[in-house]
Amino acid sequence: MTRHFDLGGDLRISRMGFGAMRLPVSTLGGPPNDRDIGIKILQRAVELGVDHVDTAAFYYHQDGLAANEMIRAALAPYPPGLVIATKVGPYRGPGDPMPTGQVPASGLRAEVERNLTELGLDRLDLVYLRPGGLEAPSEEPVGERFAVLAGLREEGLIRHLGLSHVSHAQLEEARRIAPVAAVQNRFDVTLPQDTELLAACERDRIAYAPYFPLGGFGIPDDARVNAVAARHGATVPQVLLAGLLALSPVMLAIPGTGSPAHLEENVAAADLALAPEDLDALKR
Repeated sequence: MTRHFDLGGDLRISRMGFGAMRLPVSTLGGPPNDRDIGIKILQRAVELGVDHVDTAAFYYHQDGLAANEMIRAALAPYPPGLVIATKVGPYRGPGDPMPTGQVPASGLRAEVERNLTELGLDRLDLVYLRPGGLEAPSEEPVGERFAVLAGLREEGLIRHLGLSHVSHAQLEEARRIAPVAAVQNRFDVTLPQDTELLAACERDRIAYAPYFPLGGFGIPDDARVNAVAARHGATVPQVLLAGLLALSPVMLAIPGTGSPAHLEENVAAADLALAPEDLDALKR
């Protein structure tokens, strides 16, 4: 299994990355996490070889703890080769525990500039447009808003463009406007509902970085995964992550955590080699 992927054809990254969503807060509506621990987690992730961090300006706790600020405090000046991906599109108002609406096309430049400022960057490596919330992706046109990001890419503020939580039709609509380097949809080995779009990404060498790679708001209690974990002396999260990486060469894993121990466990999953019979068992 190859351990790296060339994002957009020119950014070589490890396929095991890190998602920053759980740095400020571990549970929806929960208390803020410890900022110092979060900074140590980010620094340790880079020490372990993580070179792809996924974030968003709307990843913050109402008390002011924010993922982007923690990333900058922990890692700037950024080491060579570190790729930071972010997302724009969702609107989160003051006091909202999660986004409740969408930023219009006219507001996307400000969102990109907000991420640049918070992260202390002159150019963002990868910016996903995320239409919609947690409901199933719609067929709502994305062209107008994606074209704004494509213009910012032409200006040099963005290196590569991505899409998050989209249908195959929305992906094709966006690709008619500008190249798409990555897709970030809901997917885990117990919920492989996006196989058609994954196949399209694999065919065209588009990275596929699923959100909720460990099952969403709780680790799934799945007999198939439990059996494979027991066979290898591994944890269930490690099997979930190793299963993703084994599924496709374009798959990127971006598990997040607020726990240093869980970080070590997650990153170690890149070394877990699943046998063909393990993968067959996970598909049943």
